[in-house]
This record gives sequence, structure tokens and C-alpha cells, in this order.
Amino acid sequence: MKISDRASGFLLVSLGALTCYAASLLPTIAGQQVGPQVFPTVIGVALIACGVLIMLGIGSDFEDEEKLIVSESGDVASSKEAGSDRDRLRSFVAGGWKVIMPPLALFFYYFASEKLGFWLCAFVIVLTLAKSMGATFRSAILLGLSAPGVIHLIFYKLLRVPLPAGLLPFPWV
Repeated sequence: MKISDRASGFLLVSLGALTCYAASLLPTIAGQQVGPQVFPTVIGVALIACGVLIMLGIGSDFEDEEKLIVSESGDVASSKEAGSDRDRLRSFVAGGWKVIMPPLALFFYYFASEKLGFWLCAFVIVLTLAKSMGATFRSAILLGLSAPGVIHLIFYKLLRVPLPAGLLPFPWV
């Protein structure tokens, strides 16, 4: 069953609006500028933005077109259905390791963050995930160097959540 982009985009917009509404019902904490409603509101706004982008069809040209293959007997199959079970298994094994990369990154951060610190762990995680998703080595290095600083600033300055310093102390702490 295929769902149109407009329907799935509308579902995301609805979910984002519901998240923003539920976040607005959370109580504020006296004496603090940032309350518990900030993070769910950011997530809700991001869901709304993604839903609108999906409804407008932005990024759909990056999807692979499905090719139809006609066999000698006249049977029509899609390019995804064609091929032997061995070919499908081989392609899954070749790309299936990408599925376990995010959980492995979380385990790595959990076990190594206290000793190495946020900077080094985040650099390794961002570099590894970017490279596994197909980024060039240069862009993965640039992203690995810039993303941890931005993320740490958000957690330290906006959310006031301390992150482990580890081997490299933070310049703005």
C-alpha cells in the first residue's frame, strides 16, 4: 500500500501541531527562562516543517525511479522484485549494516562519554554516521568538527544541561 506524499505530509503536520499544543499545556517553572515546553515545541515545529516539505514534494527527485522488467514469458516485475534471493540477501548485507549504526553510536556514547568527553565522542559519532550514510570524507570531517560545537552550545547555553568534559575541556565553560 502506498500513501501519497500529501497524506503523509498532512499526518506529520497534524502530529507536529498536536505536539506544539500539548507542549503549551505543560506548566512553567518559576524563575527559569526555559521550561519543559521548549523541547517538545521545537520537535513539533520541526515535524510541521518536515510535513510541509513532504507535501510540497521537495526532495522527491532524489528518490530512485522504479524500473519495470519484462521477462521472456511476459511477466512484469519491478526492479526491486527482480533478481534471485541470493542477490537480495547480498544487497541487504551490503547496506544492512547501516541500520545498526545509530544504536551502536548510542552505545558508544553511553560507555565512552565519561572518559573521552562529549567533544571526542560526538566527533567520532558524527564522522562515522556521516561516512556510513555516504558523505565524502572531507564533508564528514567538517561536519564532525562543527556539529559537536553547535550541539554543545545548545545543551550548555539554552537548555543548561552539563555534558561531560572528558579529555578536552570546552572553551566557553
